Amino acid sequence: MSTSKRKEEAEEAIDSINKRTGRNMPQAIGTGALLVVLILASLLMSVDVFVGLVVVFMILALWELRVDFATVGIRIPVLTLWLASAVTLVSTYAFPNHIAAMSATVSVALVVVALTASTRLSMVGRRVSMAVASKLSNADAQMREFSSFNVDAESHQVARLTNVSVSLFTMMYVPFLACFIVLPLTWEHPVAHAFFLVFVPSLGDIGGLVFGAWLGRHKLSPRISPKKSVEGLLGSILFCFLGSLVIFLITYDQAVWTSRWWVTVLLGVLVGVVGTFGDLCASMLKRDLGIKDMGHLLKGHGGVLDRVDSILMAAPFICITLAATGL
Repeated sequence: MSTSKRKEEAEEAIDSINKRTGRNMPQAIGTGALLVVLILASLLMSVDVFVGLVVVFMILALWELRVDFATVGIRIPVLTLWLASAVTLVSTYAFPNHIAAMSATVSVALVVVALTASTRLSMVGRRVSMAVASKLSNADAQMREFSSFNVDAESHQVARLTNVSVSLFTMMYVPFLACFIVLPLTWEHPVAHAFFLVFVPSLGDIGGLVFGAWLGRHKLSPRISPKKSVEGLLGSILFCFLGSLVIFLITYDQAVWTSRWWVTVLLGVLVGVVGTFGDLCASMLKRDLGIKDMGHLLKGHGGVLDRVDSILMAAPFICITLAATGL
């Protein structure tokens, strides 16, 4: 067989995989490997560096949401949200009473975000306009037609109320949920907790992708996400369990393992289900906005928010499980 023939067959195989998974898999694998190296390097340096990395990722996710909402005329005060995110996450990590710091900063941030969103301070800049134009040029016409959002130029009051409500949703969706990534880092075994919080939901995404593309026959929610399947959900649960098991075995001593081995099963089921639910929520938001991807900053992953949606949704459940079981 000639080299050109083999190359052509390889390209056809890759195209087939890309169609079944709905993403550019070579790009996704390369980006995913780079993210793993970045996370591991930050944890090797110190937990403080990892917290800084979390803050950066949340800021990037907020930027992507800023562009996504701007495609339907909704404006969120991204500068205020950036500041609120940084202050909330750093305070939750640095202050001695972590839960009190989280509660206080989130409460103040919600008020400030609401006030800022109700003004005209969140204007659309040139960079946002260019990003919106690029996103709309790649949008599916049918998806845009069935978008739930409509810009009402005649009703200024409704437009302001929409800006406020969406801004508050953004605050709760990104910075608030991210606090549950930072909070377990203040307990014993912070590196193990970071692995649980970041890698277990990510492994769930991989398990869902692999099993969905390989065995997916029964659609989980065809209206919201046609590519999600029951088989993918089961694969997600399996990979979450295996990931939890490996992390548990390499980070805790035998005494803890023998008495609390069942936590890995609980985390597998819990994170697999919640992570899939987080993906479905993100898919529903995309359909309501009439866009294909939440962002564009991570090649092959549909953006930062598409990469962290399952992590954000699973973080409170992992945090509560770790606290309740004494891990």
